[in-house]
Amino acid sequence: MQFALSDDQRMLQDTLRGFVADKVPLDAVRKATDGDSAVAEAIGAGLAELGLPALLVPEGHGGLGLGLVEAAVAQEALGGAVSPAGFTGSALAAIGIAAAGNEAQQTELLPAIASGAARYAIALAERTGVRDGTGVSSKDGTLNGTALFALDADRATHLLIATSDGALHFLPVDGDGVEAIALTTIDGTRPATEFAFANAPATPLSGENQPGAAADRIVAAARLLIAADTLGASQHMLEAAVDYAGQREQFGRVIASFQAVKHLCAEMAAKIECARALVWHAAYAFNSGDAEAPVMACLAKAHLAEVGTFVARTATEVHGGMGFTDLLGLHFWFKRIGANRQLMGGPERVRAEAAKMQGWAA
Repeated sequence: MQFALSDDQRMLQDTLRGFVADKVPLDAVRKATDGDSAVAEAIGAGLAELGLPALLVPEGHGGLGLGLVEAAVAQEALGGAVSPAGFTGSALAAIGIAAAGNEAQQTELLPAIASGAARYAIALAERTGVRDGTGVSSKDGTLNGTALFALDADRATHLLIATSDGALHFLPVDGDGVEAIALTTIDGTRPATEFAFANAPATPLSGENQPGAAADRIVAAARLLIAADTLGASQHMLEAAVDYAGQREQFGRVIASFQAVKHLCAEMAAKIECARALVWHAAYAFNSGDAEAPVMACLAKAHLAEVGTFVARTATEVHGGMGFTDLLGLHFWFKRIGANRQLMGGPERVRAEAAKMQGWAA
């Protein structure tokens, strides 16, 4: 039995790491966070050329037919570069449509995702905790209500949303009765969006036997991909800290020679390595159809939130005062990890859900 990535998965990993190193330098991230939408468009177009939108689309519908392990590998690479463009929305939409769409809907929608012609935002935050005044209801083929923190909405053409009863609906983001409202968060690399609906026409995915099951599967997959994104960002911060410690001199020596700094870097590396194993195992559980896959996704999301927070703080400390400057740009990774901590549920809530799934809590 092999407890490692396959040769094909490593090739995917190397390809994406090479892509982000070339196409997502720090200057590009700065421009994107300053509002230059052309940067994200160019990066997104490059990812589409690599076939990333087709990753989770079944082969029978023009996709690559791969699984969550490959998706996690890809998301880790994007998180490592704090890429302002990704594939999360379309990947999660492919999961939802394959699970809840009828045959005709799958035939219509999945090839468009695979080709990149349709880019999806995902609005499922209400499945992980409804705030006062939010939530979306469906009646007579229309949606009403408010959905917060939609994923990948800035470049989306379509929206996949779960209503309060768990049913999935899709609609164009620029359709009648749909208003997209920009939200301000600490993470400037990925815009957050609120959607308001006023009798907005929407089409339900009508192939689901158990309402809510497909939405919950998407939530679990989203948590896993967010954990992988945090893993990539944490790895970058560790590498940046090690590189800086090997160059910064104090008292006539590089600070990497000081035992205290060595311990900080070693502790970050130890935590990240265990976290990586957890992310890969959770992804493998999805690929293999393991019934514990949703539990493992919760554990990966919660654990990476804590590990990412530790690494972000510790790597900044290794940099000293320079870690707080815009010159190094370390804050982009720090903020990305902070935003990931709360997306799709903070660690406390996610652990509570995992406990309920296992019968340890009411």
